[in-house]
Amino acid sequence: AGDGDCGHTHARAARAIQEWVRARPPPAAPAQLLSALADLLLEKMGGSSGVLYGLFLTAAARPLLSRSDLPTWADAMDAGIEAMQRYGGAAPGDRTMLDSLWAAAQALHALRSPNADLLLVLATAVQSAEAAAEATKEMEAGAGRASYISSARLLQPDPGAVAVAAVLRAVLEGLQG
Repeated sequence: AGDGDCGHTHARAARAIQEWVRARPPPAAPAQLLSALADLLLEKMGGSSGVLYGLFLTAAARPLLSRSDLPTWADAMDAGIEAMQRYGGAAPGDRTMLDSLWAAAQALHALRSPNADLLLVLATAVQSAEAAAEATKEMEAGAGRASYISSARLLQPDPGAVAVAAVLRAVLEGLQG
C-alpha cells in the first residue's frame, strides 16, 4: 500500500505466535484458542492489522463457546468478518484483507452441509482467498491506507489480502500435516 509495514507487522505476529507456542501449549478449546490469539495479536502485532485481526478473532470465538462442529466454524468466520466490517469500515471490494477473508468465508459455507470434508472445503477456501487477493490488484481502494494512494501507483495486490491468503494456506498445510 506504499508504506511497507504490512510484512513487518505480519512477521512480528508470526514470531510472537511461535514464541507463545514454545512457551506453553495453546488452549485446546477453539474459543479459548481464538481469544488467546486475539489478545496476543492485539498486544504484539501492532498496526491496524493487529487491531483488525484482534477484532476478527474475538468475534469468531463467540460462536465457538458452546459448539465447535464444522458448521459452527463457518458461523465463526462470518462473525469475524461482520466485526471487521462494523469496526473497520471496509466491505468486500474495497481492496483490503477483507476481500480474501470474505472469499474464503463463502467457500467455508460448504461446512454447513452434512458430511462436509473439512480439508477439501478448506482447500477451496484457500484457493478462493488467493484468487481474491490477486483480484485486488485491479480494484480501486475504498478503505485502508491504500485509499490514500493514487490507484495508478497500486500495481500489486493488496498486501493485507495476500497475507490473509498466506495465513489460511498455513492453516490448511498445518491440518494436512
